[in-house]
Order: sequence, then structure tokens, then C-alpha cells
Amino acid sequence: MCAAFSESLLESELFGYEEGAFTGSRRGGKRGLFETAHKGTLFLDEIGDMPLSLQTRLLRVLQEHEITRVGGTATIPIDVRVIAATHQPLREMIAKRSFRQDLYYRINTLRLPLPPLRERSDDIAILAQTLVGRSLKRIGIKMNIQQVLAPLLPYLSAYS
Repeated sequence: MCAAFSESLLESELFGYEEGAFTGSRRGGKRGLFETAHKGTLFLDEIGDMPLSLQTRLLRVLQEHEITRVGGTATIPIDVRVIAATHQPLREMIAKRSFRQDLYYRINTLRLPLPPLRERSDDIAILAQTLVGRSLKRIGIKMNIQQVLAPLLPYLSAYS
């Protein structure tokens, strides 16, 4: 998520915005993801790609449990768990000053390293079965998942 948006768009998506905050803003403003996730969990994908200015703002939200919408002055209390993921080497980024050390320690309370799929080849069949099953169900096709997967599994397992 953090890599897919420009800085200003990411800011308005995370924190929301007030009416008139920028050209084309929605009448009445818009709730951001933090407000929407209140009392729940927000997943931030590729946090290593988040610009430094937004890292500062995110850290403040995590410390103070409140947000201010873009173009607003009122603070809005929030209660959100944040799960963050990245493929970036955050410790190296800290050394290069492209990722905030204080934010790193704030979000790195529970680290779950996930080895690449090529190192967990036994998971390929299980993941394929789950994903194909969901896809078939979503489009309304009733087929035997094993029949669909049987000819594909050797190719999926051989890919690295």
C-alpha cells in the first residue's frame, strides 16, 4: 500500500481529509483508514516505502492514539492495532536515515519473519488449493479442486 500511492494521496488515505483540503476533495471530507479501522486492525504493506514525513506522522499517531485529517485542526481519537510488512532492510534504511529508528522500535514489537515460498515448497499445494477454491467459489463454478490442480502442481512446484 505504502509504495502504491504518492505521498499526498497516501496521507489523505491514511488520515482522511476535510472538505476543501485540496482541489477535488469530497464535500464533507472523507474518513481515512485510521478512522475506518477504529477498534480494529490496520495493515500497512511496504512500510519501508513510506516517505519520512509520513513516518513522522504515523509515529505520532501510534504514540498519541489520535489523528488529524488533512486540512483539519480537530484531533480524532483512535484505537487501532497496526500490522506492518516490508521487504526492505529497515535496519540498513535506519543507518542511511531513510527510515525512522523510533518508528522502527514502535512497530517492531512482534516480528514474524516469513521465508520465501521457494523455501517452503510444501506450502505450494496448500496455497494453490485454497486460492483456486476461493476463485472457483467466487465465480460460481462447482468443480473438483484436485482435478483442476493435478496437472498444474508439477509446474507450480518446479517454479522458483
